[in-house]
Amino acid sequence: MSRVGKKIIVVPAGVEVTVTPENVVTVKGPKGTLTKEFNQELTIKLENNEITVERSNDLPFSRAIHGTTRAIMNNMIIGVSTGFKKTLNLVGVGYRAAEKNNGLEMSLGYSHPVIIDAVPGIKMTVEKNTTVHIEGAEKDVVGQVAANIRAKRAPEPYKGKGVKYADEVIRRKEGKKS
Repeated sequence: MSRVGKKIIVVPAGVEVTVTPENVVTVKGPKGTLTKEFNQELTIKLENNEITVERSNDLPFSRAIHGTTRAIMNNMIIGVSTGFKKTLNLVGVGYRAAEKNNGLEMSLGYSHPVIIDAVPGIKMTVEKNTTVHIEGAEKDVVGQVAANIRAKRAPEPYKGKGVKYADEVIRRKEGKKS
């Protein structure tokens, strides 16, 4: 049995969960509403504000999606109740960001500004011109938006210049010796 898949998900107060017979799970909370359809081979039960995920057989595919399904549902509940947040830092002389039309406009050392368009359900805020906060209810979308922004100028190993996650440690290389 999957260690992650057999854990019970406790639904916090203020979050409403509905499960249809077709395994469509809808989660409503203060941060929004998320809906996702899961595989029919799994049985999703909602009883007394507790969700359990069970599989009918022990085939490799069923075992693989068992823990994944439980983890995705848990992330949905966390997302609508507290939300997810990623923080990016811009390191380098002249590197800065500004909010424009719900998106971002960044100067990253190129001859042109880098424009990041607004993504539905994602809130991007800039603090002190060099710190960007990305917040949203969907964990995978928040992570993907952060990765797309980081990819515009990934940190380099000599001076550490670029866009990096706040908790990221850049492995530095030694420069040329004279």
